[in-house]
Amino acid sequence: MTILHLDASINGDNSASRQLTSALVDQLKGSRWGEKIVYRDLAANPLPHLTLDQFADTTVLDEFLDADTIVIGAPMYNFGIPSQLKAWVDRIAIAGKTFHYTENGPEGLAGGRRVIIALARGGFYGEGAPAAGFEFVERYLRAAFNFIGIEPEFVVAEGLAISPEQREQSISQALGETLRLAA
Repeated sequence: MTILHLDASINGDNSASRQLTSALVDQLKGSRWGEKIVYRDLAANPLPHLTLDQFADTTVLDEFLDADTIVIGAPMYNFGIPSQLKAWVDRIAIAGKTFHYTENGPEGLAGGRRVIIALARGGFYGEGAPAAGFEFVERYLRAAFNFIGIEPEFVVAEGLAISPEQREQSISQALGETLRLAA
């Protein structure tokens, strides 16, 4: 079994999403024997933004297709995902490989994989929050993965910029959720 571990936060050791993805991967590999981990730090080693010439390089697509479980750290920057993560998504949403068009609309071809996304948000953007309408990270990633045939799972740490106490509480709660997701 192969786990593809992606981090996109620019915050290094202070990153909540990195803390959550690390916990998820540790728990996933601890629950099974012989896991292969492929790690990609999209902030430290960003992919160039997509150009037509880059379609020939299938390295990122192959990593994705070879993985059984994908764990993604997705911080919210200015209401959306980091551009580094968007560059990665652009390389896995490939017609004929992870989806195809039919007369009834697009059909995903990448099913059978598990995707767990660790979301980190400075404010409160969940359902019912006053700023919920500004939440585009979970909505975008859910739509992108649904499009290619995968129903992603999410663990969310939010309110991280409200206060040190709120940050600690939110991360602690999200770490508890990682245990459930890794089971």
